[in-house]
Amino acid sequence: IVWTFVFSRCLHVAPPPGVPSYPLFIFAGMLPWILFSDTVQRSASSLLDQSNLITKTVFPAEIVPVSVFLSSLVSHILALALMIAATGVVVNRISVFLVLLPVYMFLVGLFAVGLGWVFASLHVYLRDTAQMLSVLLTFWFWLTPIMFTEDQFPKAAWSHLLLRMNPMFYVVRAYRSVLLTSNMPRPADFAVLTVTGCGVFILGGLFFRYMKRGFADVL
Repeated sequence: IVWTFVFSRCLHVAPPPGVPSYPLFIFAGMLPWILFSDTVQRSASSLLDQSNLITKTVFPAEIVPVSVFLSSLVSHILALALMIAATGVVVNRISVFLVLLPVYMFLVGLFAVGLGWVFASLHVYLRDTAQMLSVLLTFWFWLTPIMFTEDQFPKAAWSHLLLRMNPMFYVVRAYRSVLLTSNMPRPADFAVLTVTGCGVFILGGLFFRYMKRGFADVL
């Protein structure tokens, strides 16, 4: 509501062509971002929050960030249901490609949990990691076309490269494509996100396994 007031009422930002409502445009972009950022941010401090389980019982610490994602996913699904209902009322249609969104949720989960493992491991040893992550996610948010379109991104080569290297750009574009225009997401975007999500998940898991050897002593 606040963002809609600021951008739509105060700054008079019009919705992109083909999009009936600027609030829905923001909402569609925020949905995957909140799922991602909430998972990563909460995962960073999750091992400290569950230190009793990790130090006093035979408990697979890898599960903690996964459980964070699953709890965030519940809120995401509820918000997505509201988005679909609002789109059905405003646009008067519901896309058949909604069936693809669970696949994108899964890929976002792989990406977020992989990063969550990395930052959770670092936070055990460097207790300022969660605070530094909060700043990083703020930068990341504004470097992702959520409040604006990709066409409004600077045309310089370096900024274009920065946008293409941002995995969340492809997720946001896919959500908007499905929810607002009823178009199928681009196969190339799906391929990039699949490779990135799986790669980060595997590397994050290996990093976590290496770092967890000293968890019990430090915690």
